[in-house]
Amino acid sequence: MLDLVLNRLGDAHFMAFLLAALGCAATALTVVVPMLQTDNLARRIRAVSDERERIRQRERERLTAKDNRTQLRSRPSSMLKRLVDTLNLTSWLSTETAKETLAKAGFRGAGAEYAFVAGRLIAPIGFAILAAVYIFVIANWQQPLAIKLGGVMAAVYLGIKAPEIYLRNATTKRQKSIERAYPNALDLMLICAESGMSIEHAVRKVSSEIGVESVEMAEELTLLAAEMSYLQDRRTAFENLNARTGLESIRSLTTVLIQSERYGTPLGAALRVLGQESRDQRMNAAEKKAAALPPTLTVPMILFFLPGLFAAILTPAAIQINNWN
Repeated sequence: MLDLVLNRLGDAHFMAFLLAALGCAATALTVVVPMLQTDNLARRIRAVSDERERIRQRERERLTAKDNRTQLRSRPSSMLKRLVDTLNLTSWLSTETAKETLAKAGFRGAGAEYAFVAGRLIAPIGFAILAAVYIFVIANWQQPLAIKLGGVMAAVYLGIKAPEIYLRNATTKRQKSIERAYPNALDLMLICAESGMSIEHAVRKVSSEIGVESVEMAEELTLLAAEMSYLQDRRTAFENLNARTGLESIRSLTTVLIQSERYGTPLGAALRVLGQESRDQRMNAAEKKAAALPPTLTVPMILFFLPGLFAAILTPAAIQINNWN
């Protein structure tokens, strides 16, 4: 058979038939092979789209559940709402940055704003009543009436500033908690990003894991995941996270996320750099506190340690000198 084929290689008609058969086979193979292969890209795109829809549906069910005990937004009580609306307190007791300040302190929704405005009205009155009862009844100061009225006015001023001081302290405490959990949250997000998770899955996973260390960070990431599911533009969700926290570290994170979303830059490398920078900053802050410790301890040592040290050293010598005499 092989000899017959080798003898026919010199035949022009046989060679033309052989080349035509090979061409038909190659054409058929070119057409059939793509049809047999599965479209992995389209399948993955459909899977991501379906998962996104499931995430949206799960967020809607979770946030609208009636038996959910943890409310991220406080609802105004009817009494506070009637008080604020009746007296029109919002127009003259609220500030332009009240909502932003309340959000940074962890209070969201109309209920928090109503409570803040009502507190700015009730606190001065309550402080004035307490100060007047103490000054005129309990203490019974033997002072002129002007001084007593000055004490009451000082209590009124303290009542006006009390809600702002409370919000400032709550904001500082919340920001410290977020700052402490920020490096670990970056590390968890880096692991999720390098494992192939989408940014929505990564934020959701980190929010569930970081709650052991910082409830505030878990709450902010949960809100970020919910806004990423609801809003059409993810950049708005990132900017809202920056506005709610007011931290420079979170601003750097949101900038990285926005650039990755818009330009397609590698998210893992940027998160690794941010994580290293955050840990370096924490170490620098610890070294700065350690370096400031000796000057801080100088005055307490002079006032409390040195007198006791001198007494312990000189007392036996004084006793011996007294015995010799």
